[in-house]
Amino acid sequence: MKYHRIPHSSLEVSKICLGTMTFGEQNTESEAHNQLDFAFERGINFIDTAEMYPVPPNKESQGLTETYIGNWLEKTGLRSKVILATKIAGPRNLPYIRDNMALDHRNIHDAVDASLKRLKTDYIDLYQLHWPQRETNCFGQLNYEYKEDNSGVTILDTLEALAELQRAGKIRYIGLSNETPWGVMSFLKLAEKHNLPRVISIQNPYSLLNRSFEVGLSEISHHEGVELLAYSPLAFGTLSGKYLNGAKPAGARCTLFERFSRYFNPQGVAATQAYVDIAHKHGLDPAQMALAFVNQRPFVAANIIGATNLDQLDANIKSIDLNLTDDVLQDLAEVGVQYSNPCP
Repeated sequence: MKYHRIPHSSLEVSKICLGTMTFGEQNTESEAHNQLDFAFERGINFIDTAEMYPVPPNKESQGLTETYIGNWLEKTGLRSKVILATKIAGPRNLPYIRDNMALDHRNIHDAVDASLKRLKTDYIDLYQLHWPQRETNCFGQLNYEYKEDNSGVTILDTLEALAELQRAGKIRYIGLSNETPWGVMSFLKLAEKHNLPRVISIQNPYSLLNRSFEVGLSEISHHEGVELLAYSPLAFGTLSGKYLNGAKPAGARCTLFERFSRYFNPQGVAATQAYVDIAHKHGLDPAQMALAFVNQRPFVAANIIGATNLDQLDANIKSIDLNLTDDVLQDLAEVGVQYSNPCP
């Protein structure tokens, strides 16, 4: 395994992070614990979860993912050896989590306390805002339309609440997720002005099918040291090629849940086929090639992988040992120009 210190922190994280949103939906607790054991034995010390998980979100399963992880930490006694990241859900239609989902003092304190209880720990290494308080482009939405934010909750309010939790020792560092360049710079500016916690990371989607992070956020990563925790690096498994030609593999995420159609527009399918062809041309596994591409990007602090079985997990972890040659990277670049961000 390779490790990387996240700038402006003491967190030395494995370049491969274990994503857990299948725990409690596609994976049982026993399967989740097997994945956690397997990953830790192979050097992964970074685990990412969220209060909203598993996905797809629903009232009956909400919180199971954190609970499974907490039970594993208690059983193994490994809390001090892992870096644990979780997220607070922002304003959306999820009233079963909390009546009011604003990123304000009460909600943030309540969310942290609930996550700590489920995770069976007294501190969270990296606490992230799952999505912004305001409405903006995220989760594939483009063509930003300005809407007044009538919540009365400001970024400064959110930072002040997080600062209280940091002083209390309940969280160590803070991060953003599904954020925009304006959002990141606003958090940084206000933290500096008011002597509040500095965000150290941003968790956004990034893959061969969605390179929108490169447009504005990569420059912020370079100059400000707010590096990317890349999620959906395989575009829900699409870049493995398993859904090509209309295939619907039994038990696969996009077979089970038709709502996940983000990566199946005509441009996305054509780009996927082109990338799979490149992998075959160079004798590579398509999924490992796609993951290695993300691993090698200079603004990526860690690549968040997910799997539903140990064979998938093993193959995904081994992507850390694959170094793409200049020839492969050139071929990928040519397809990236032909199909520019087909699935943002």
